[in-house]
Amino acid sequence: MFAVCKPRHIGHNGAKTGTAVGLVNLSGPDCANRTEAETAGRMLEFDNVSKSFWTGQQRKVILDRASFRVELGNSLGILAPNGTGKTTIINMMAGLEKPDEGEIRKTCRVSFPLGFMGGVVTKHTARENARYIARLYGLDPDYLEAFCRWLCGLGEYFDMPVGTYSSGMRARFTFSLMLALEFDIYLIDEGMPNSTDVEFNRKAGTILRDRLRDATVVVVSHQPATLEKFCRSAAVLHDGHLYMFDTLEEAKRLYDYQTKG
Repeated sequence: MFAVCKPRHIGHNGAKTGTAVGLVNLSGPDCANRTEAETAGRMLEFDNVSKSFWTGQQRKVILDRASFRVELGNSLGILAPNGTGKTTIINMMAGLEKPDEGEIRKTCRVSFPLGFMGGVVTKHTARENARYIARLYGLDPDYLEAFCRWLCGLGEYFDMPVGTYSSGMRARFTFSLMLALEFDIYLIDEGMPNSTDVEFNRKAGTILRDRLRDATVVVVSHQPATLEKFCRSAAVLHDGHLYMFDTLEEAKRLYDYQTKG
């Protein structure tokens, strides 16, 4: 059912340039409860996408004419060192940033990135934000408020302005918002929120695993251990190019060679 990609360079100078890649099935039955007809044709696709920034001294290339496809049921992990553009790629997938060239096509529901604060008004309480987000997505505000209040475990702080929260509290709230909404593809930058709250980690982890029974995940990280929680195969981002591998172990070998020498 799934197309298996050979380890190869997806970029501007390879023979595979412009070829959409079907990714292998990853850990967990991502779409075990969906029929092939339900998931057919629903995907997130980068077609000859380029993205770069001017740093003031030189142009930093994030992607150089890269083409790849994430189909439902085929989760994707991307390994990349810090500062190479992981968050930029995730933001482009979410539609928060535009490519310089090429096209990004979405025929499924793609989440906002884990930890994204752009939709949260910091002067408002978590309760007010949750109810506003519910109305945006056409959901029951009472349900979304109750779900987030339960999962966050913020107590009385749930009724205080989000701007007064610590970074860990904000991460718990935004992650709760993401899990309260149902998407086909969930975008995760560097794994779960950095929270020391054991109960939150337990509940959020359980809900995320449940969500992924019917959804797909794209996770980017500089740590292979983070990808192991979600994926069995991965890609490596290096100098604007994606190198696709059938297994995470293969990706780790290239990544270790590039980062550790």
